[in-house]
Amino acid sequence: MEATVSDERPSPEGPATFREVFAQREFGAVFAAGALSWVGDYLAKAAVTLLVYQETSSVALSATAFAVSYLPWLVGGPLLAALAERHPYRRVMVACDLIRMVLMLLIAIPSLPVPVLLALLFLATLANPPSQAAKSALLPHILTGDRLVLGLSLNASAGQAAQVVGYLLGGAIGGFNPVIALLINAATFGVSAVLVRFGVHERPPALSEAHRTRLLRETAEGVRFVFGAPVLRAIAVLVFSAMLFSIVPEGLAAGWAKTSAGDDLDTGVAQAIIMAANPVGFILGGLLIGRAFGPARRLALMRPLAVLAPLTLVPALLDPSPLVVALLAAACGFAVAGMIPTANGLFVQALPDAFRARAFGVMATGIQVIQGAAVLITGVLADRFAIPSVVGLWSIAGVLLMLLVSLSWPSRETIAAAVAAAARPAQAGVGDDPGPAADPVGGPSRDGRPRHAVS
Repeated sequence: MEATVSDERPSPEGPATFREVFAQREFGAVFAAGALSWVGDYLAKAAVTLLVYQETSSVALSATAFAVSYLPWLVGGPLLAALAERHPYRRVMVACDLIRMVLMLLIAIPSLPVPVLLALLFLATLANPPSQAAKSALLPHILTGDRLVLGLSLNASAGQAAQVVGYLLGGAIGGFNPVIALLINAATFGVSAVLVRFGVHERPPALSEAHRTRLLRETAEGVRFVFGAPVLRAIAVLVFSAMLFSIVPEGLAAGWAKTSAGDDLDTGVAQAIIMAANPVGFILGGLLIGRAFGPARRLALMRPLAVLAPLTLVPALLDPSPLVVALLAAACGFAVAGMIPTANGLFVQALPDAFRARAFGVMATGIQVIQGAAVLITGVLADRFAIPSVVGLWSIAGVLLMLLVSLSWPSRETIAAAVAAAARPAQAGVGDDPGPAADPVGGPSRDGRPRHAVS
């Protein structure tokens, strides 16, 4: 198995450039395929929600159609992601694209009973965890050093942009004919499969047959790997904490717009502006900070940005207008984007190849659960208290949490040692019980860090 983990220890060198990243043809293929799939996914999500509502006139059922896409991560994300390590990443990605293409074509059949439509949609979303985990684990084979960090930032920004574009197109095309939107989504999966098949090199599975055990055991090892090592745990806590509050303005946008929009701003427009603000801020933050600062400076900025992110939402206590709320949400997204790619880069550099897909499953599932819980809890609170007060106080709690996370952050020496330990070729023992991981930077336990892409 070829060595793919590069040294991402802090260095004085300048940041990687877009030209350097896209000079890697494999990255271009993966990036284009991912962007297409994301746009198609969000387009279909908006269209299916509208289609179900047209068929049933039920808000609950249309909301169910929207929520189905989250179920695979909640009921079996790490388990499904672990499958990606048993097969070549390229094959996993192509197979998942083709499966989703066929299922989307079936969903587009007119007059399908709603239960059948929801069942097909659920089956299609089951392909998301292994596909995204394979993509996540593949990128370190393609990009190294600061190019990997910039590539992660570009992927995350593309995902945010795809969300905005997909929802807009889905609403527009779905309003005319939802079936057309579903056919477009099927086509994006087909093109994505072709790009990956002919644009990415075949590589052997990360987990060879000799080192496989039972899928459930391998999944559990991934969970222990993330939370058993101090360096991995610190990064996981940082990412999860950021997701705990940054999603709140988007999740409460409908109610916030209804209570705050004035005569000069339509409620629907206000909701759209608030929902789109965080992704837009994330795109700008990821691109600008990634280009303006080198690796060492970005590492130094991680903790200040972690505290700044929830701090930007504290002025919500003053009950600002929807436009100001959108600016606050955009500022929060900007700060989050400034720290997440660097955290992701550190995460992947200290993670052995055989654990990357499983670790991605753990992180992605955690993010889905935490975001859903944050919206649910603040939504319940907003039924009893004013939304500005709920968001402001929730964000103050986020500032305190991020201060605690920053104070417990590992030293540079500990991080560098963890990266060095993971960089050593070590397939031996993979599949064995990793133990309590008492020593995160060496010794018998294999410290690493799963690479997560926020997307």
